[in-house]
Amino acid sequence: MFYKVVKPEYPISLIKDDSVIAISGFNMSTTPEYLIIKLYEYYEKTGHPKNLFIISDTFPGAPGRGIDLVAKKMYENDDFKFVRGMLMPFLGWSPYLQKLTLENRIEIYSWSIGIVAYWFREVASGRPGLLSYIGLYTFMDPRYGGGALNKLAEERRTCRVDIISTKGLCMSSACVGEEILLYQAPKPNVAFIRGTTADEIGNITMEKEGMYGTVLNIAQATKAQPNPGFVVAQVERIARFGSLNPTDVQVPGPLVDYIVISPPEYHYQTTNIQYDPRVCGRIIPPLEPEFIPDLFPKSGLDVKKVVARRVLLYFADLIMKLKRPIVVNLGIGIPDMVSRLAYEEGVSDFIYTTIESGPWGGIALTGVDFGVSIGPFAIISMPDMFTNYEGGVVDAASLGFLQVDKEGNVNPSMLPNRINGPGGFPVIAAGVPRVFFAGLFTAGKRDTRVVDGRLEIVKDGEIVKFVDEVYRIVFSGRFAKKQKKDIYYVTERAVFKLVD
Repeated sequence: MFYKVVKPEYPISLIKDDSVIAISGFNMSTTPEYLIIKLYEYYEKTGHPKNLFIISDTFPGAPGRGIDLVAKKMYENDDFKFVRGMLMPFLGWSPYLQKLTLENRIEIYSWSIGIVAYWFREVASGRPGLLSYIGLYTFMDPRYGGGALNKLAEERRTCRVDIISTKGLCMSSACVGEEILLYQAPKPNVAFIRGTTADEIGNITMEKEGMYGTVLNIAQATKAQPNPGFVVAQVERIARFGSLNPTDVQVPGPLVDYIVISPPEYHYQTTNIQYDPRVCGRIIPPLEPEFIPDLFPKSGLDVKKVVARRVLLYFADLIMKLKRPIVVNLGIGIPDMVSRLAYEEGVSDFIYTTIESGPWGGIALTGVDFGVSIGPFAIISMPDMFTNYEGGVVDAASLGFLQVDKEGNVNPSMLPNRINGPGGFPVIAAGVPRVFFAGLFTAGKRDTRVVDGRLEIVKDGEIVKFVDEVYRIVFSGRFAKKQKKDIYYVTERAVFKLVD
């Protein structure tokens, strides 16, 4: 009955040149690393499959692993026949994919994580693409680049964003203006996904994963009409049919064509963690600094902590105003300090944190392990989590910034020599009703201190973050004004508010 369990070379040998491959992965979480490595090894041996187009819900890799390792080999071998292009929401953990982008070696597109996650669901439903207000007046708007990150992408337009007029058509109170964006990309005909356990007919459970991501929707999009493709699942182990609890099955067996058992070294829970039961809810630790000291590094009051405390005070005001606990999203950098401060200050019971990948509550891990949480109280799929952001179900968010301009536009991650991509930022920033952008006033080498309750600037940073015009618009101040949102820019020196 184990007819679906195969060596990786078999399904890879079935992939045709010019195929579109959908790959799950949020950094190394839900990333089928073994399948990615074996795919490129097969190409090195045979020269096929080639001219592939890869689409991911976030980024399946980390520095030196997954897609970054493939990009490194392509770059070092000066061989760009394997992949013709990618749609990738985040490139920050792939220095070599950024090189391929900046040097115009392959076409690269980048939409928000939430947009791509939704897009998979729309394709699975047989729809031509995704309609969304998210992205208007930003770099994803075709008037500002349409999500194309280099010249090849601008010329080929394999992934398209078009403006659709809603004038006279929209009767919903949710309508904002008279335009909406239509996101379109090629339908995948191969999928690489990951789970923990597969049974004999291919039912997939994810009990050791710290998130579910978009795994189910990627499989559905690949199997949908027209031209249904095939799905390959990387797992740790095989179980007997009938032994898995049906409520634990995340991907039903009929959606899976082939199962590949991965060696442990290619099946990490996160980039640095092979397995931690606290990440997937098998153990819920007391979320107190004395029980998890590794997540609460001791530090004095510095300028970053000043900014984080100011954001926490705004959250406290919101709790008092709404007279209930609040639901928030916290980005990376200074914002992720807010969660730890809430525990230190004893107000964590009134703040429910969320991560865009799906976890609710707990303490979010940072850096290359971002995307999972220690001790979450719930985990949902990534498209469902982004519904909470785009629909404004979440009360507030705090996100970092790289640049802010006079129109209130924000660029969190992109410069001429560094293209990280937008990540989840555009959907969260445009959908959540109250956003507190948090960062230091300047960047670069600086010496700023907190002394006796006062800010002391010994040497200011040489990089000015408040500019006339941001390099790329990832959050639109113009669109936020139309939505009548509460937008604040919090620094160690001053707090600014977006006004008409």
